[in-house]
Amino acid sequence: MENTFIFIIMVLFAYLIGSIPFGFLVAKARGVDIKQVGSGNIGATNVARNLGWKIGAFVGVLDFLKGYLPVLLAREIFTQNWQILLLSLIPVIGHIFPVWLQFKGGKAVATIFGILAGFFGITYFLIFLLLWILAVWQVKLMSLVNLVAALLIPIAFWLKFNDLIFILFGLILCVIIWWRHSENIKRLLAGKENPIKL
Repeated sequence: MENTFIFIIMVLFAYLIGSIPFGFLVAKARGVDIKQVGSGNIGATNVARNLGWKIGAFVGVLDFLKGYLPVLLAREIFTQNWQILLLSLIPVIGHIFPVWLQFKGGKAVATIFGILAGFFGITYFLIFLLLWILAVWQVKLMSLVNLVAALLIPIAFWLKFNDLIFILFGLILCVIIWWRHSENIKRLLAGKENPIKL
């Protein structure tokens, strides 16, 4: 019973942490309503496009931590895989559906990257991040790189854990990224996706 109570509290805590709209708050502190400029998205990419890459990177790190820290905490406290995975997923739900912004949030890529770092370790994540940066640098289409990277997530969970529940978790993360990039996919297919200026 005590374990169940702690779990419920942590689920609520994970959602509230995930729902903190860092992109919106950081932009607001700079006098910009990020929902009214660019794509209208509160994520790091739109912040970077409109306020510069340093501020965008800062927002990206904050969103990354929303995924990374709950994974570490969940793995420290709980032993059941379903509890760990659910607690890891909740901040993503919070990021996409933040209570503070009428449940209209970001795409959750940075938060999902935080989850990957939590499960695979910082060293492997930094290697992945370097490859991701190089791919974005070459292709200039961040959305396309994100979509391809998403396809690798369930494969990575399969190779590391070889457990159906982890593979399904990876598939869920993949589907979330593709779903949140639906408008980008339409623009990519139409050849109208805006390239990243580096």
